[in-house]
Amino acid sequence: MSFTVLTDTSSNLPTYLLNEKGVAVIPFSYFIGEKEYSCVDTEGFDGEKFYRAMRMGAKISTSQINIFNYTEFFERFLEKGEDILMINMSSGISGSHNCALVASRELLERYPNRRIRIVDALGASLGEGLLVLRALELRERGLSLDEVYDKIEEEKHSMCQIFTVDDLMYLKKTGRVNGSAAIVGNMLQVKPLLMGNPKGEIVSFSKVIGRKRALDSIAQTYNRLVKDPSSQMIGIAHADCPEDVEYLISRINKRKPPKEILTVMYEPVTGSHVGPGTLALFFMGDDNVREYCMSDIASIA
Repeated sequence: MSFTVLTDTSSNLPTYLLNEKGVAVIPFSYFIGEKEYSCVDTEGFDGEKFYRAMRMGAKISTSQINIFNYTEFFERFLEKGEDILMINMSSGISGSHNCALVASRELLERYPNRRIRIVDALGASLGEGLLVLRALELRERGLSLDEVYDKIEEEKHSMCQIFTVDDLMYLKKTGRVNGSAAIVGNMLQVKPLLMGNPKGEIVSFSKVIGRKRALDSIAQTYNRLVKDPSSQMIGIAHADCPEDVEYLISRINKRKPPKEILTVMYEPVTGSHVGPGTLALFFMGDDNVREYCMSDIASIA
C-alpha cells in the first residue's frame, strides 16, 4: 500500500466497509448533557433511540476535532512510514478542516520524508463518504497519492448533496433560519430543500408544502442532475425515517436507477445539527452541479 486513506466520522460510512477497506476514522465528539460520546461504530449506533431522545427534547451539543487530536491521529501512520490522504468534513460547516491543515504542517516538519494530502470534501455524511470510497477505488487501480488527491479534488465539485428536514427548529439552532421563520414554517408544514454550495456551505434552493412533495422534489432534482447513474453508487442518509427512504428509492429507481444505493442512518454529530426526520441524497452530477439554482437561491427566512 503506497498510502493510507483516512477520514472522520462525519463520512458516515458503515463499519463493515471501513474495516473491509482498512480505513481509520477520527471521531467528532457529541455531548448529551455533560457526558461526552463519540461514534466510530455506525453499525453499533442505536439511531432509533438517539433520534427518539431528540424528538423528546434531549439537548445535544457537539465539538470539532482539534489540532492535538489530528496530530495524534496522523502520527500513528507517519511513524509506520505511511503517507496519508485525509478526506475531511466540509470547511463550510466545521472548523475541523483547518485544524487538520495546521496539524499536518507541524507534523511534516518532524517527518520531512512523509507526505500528507488533505481534502476538504465540501460536504458531510455520504457527500464525504462517497469520496472516500472513490479514493479507495482509485488507489486500488494503482494511482499514486498525488494522482488520487488531484482526482478527488476535481470530482468533489460534482458531488450533489440535496436534503430536506422535518423540523425547521434544528436549522434555527444552527443559524440557518430565524426563529419566526422556523415557527411559521413548522405550522405551515413548509419543507425546505437544501444543498451544498460551491463553498461547502448549506443553502436553501427551494421550499415546498408537505413532506411527500419534498421527497418528490428531491427525486425530480436527481433526475435532472444525475450523470451516468447506471455506473455510480449513490447515497441516502436519514435520521430515523426508514419509510421515507423506501419511498425515495422507489422514485429514483423508476426513471434513472443507479448501479448501487448505499443507505445509512445519520451518525449522531451531523444528525444532531439537521434533526430527526432529515433525509439526504448524494450523487455525482456535472462539473457545475453545485452551481445549480445558485442565481435563484431562496432564503428560508
